[in-house]
Amino acid sequence: MAVQSWTDMLKASKKTALIHDGKRKIHYLFKDGKEMAEEYDLETDELIVRKWRQKSTLGGQGQWQVEVGEQLASPVASSGSDVIKENCSNPVLTRKDTKTSFQWRIRNLPYPKDVFGVLVEASERCIVIKTSNKKYYKKFSIPDLDRSQLPLDCSAVSFTHANNTLIVSYKKPKEILTLEQELLQELKKLKGTAEGDIDCKTQ
Repeated sequence: MAVQSWTDMLKASKKTALIHDGKRKIHYLFKDGKEMAEEYDLETDELIVRKWRQKSTLGGQGQWQVEVGEQLASPVASSGSDVIKENCSNPVLTRKDTKTSFQWRIRNLPYPKDVFGVLVEASERCIVIKTSNKKYYKKFSIPDLDRSQLPLDCSAVSFTHANNTLIVSYKKPKEILTLEQELLQELKKLKGTAEGDIDCKTQ
């Protein structure tokens, strides 16, 4: 049996749209029960947020996992000193794409640009960031390329460093640009309800 392509899965998913706060919010429900939520800027059509959720092993709702955009800080249960919090000076990786590139920002990296090495590990399907002073090492995949089963291209990667932030860009291949364009056209056809007039019937 042929594996269903990502494009087909997107087309077959149940989509609902909501226009709110200058954003087009889309919720996808896939046949396997997974959910994806996206937010697009209404003016620029840029993707601001993409997150995923799947049922937990016990069948309850799992936690949302952010793929694109800022991970919201989880509310602290108590203000006591016994709460373990992440050190705010630790490097923080977030993904914020542009129209033409996948882009990752790693804050709190105060080293000069020439310390950084950013390379593609094609066999492991990931990007590796390492520093010559051995202070930072990070490996991450590009889910968009994995879903569309596209190879990673060494020449598509570039990076800059400013204000203690490393910005890694990966030029989107034409297949991704085409898919995103087609998807956006389809999403714009969805009748997005404005917040406040959502039909609350259960399916």
